[in-house]
Amino acid sequence: MDPEMTQKIDAILERVKDPESGLSMDRLGVVTRVRYNEGKREMYVFTELQNHLPTCNTCRGIAVAIMSSLMRNLKEEFEGEFPDITIEFV
Repeated sequence: MDPEMTQKIDAILERVKDPESGLSMDRLGVVTRVRYNEGKREMYVFTELQNHLPTCNTCRGIAVAIMSSLMRNLKEEFEGEFPDITIEFV
């Protein structure tokens, strides 16, 4: 992956923040890696959400709603930054 693309990805992960803690996706470690297939113009964003869920069922429901919102924001940011590339979350 070229350095410009890496900088854009880092900027996205810094921009998208958890509304509860104010921490960026970079600091939370939700995105574990990003792979780019230049031939197919596809980007795969690997995430790890299960480790961030609380054990309390009520709290878990709230956390899932917040994470859905975060993932939506992350998807919008990636699609906005890379409009000519298909983005897929894994």
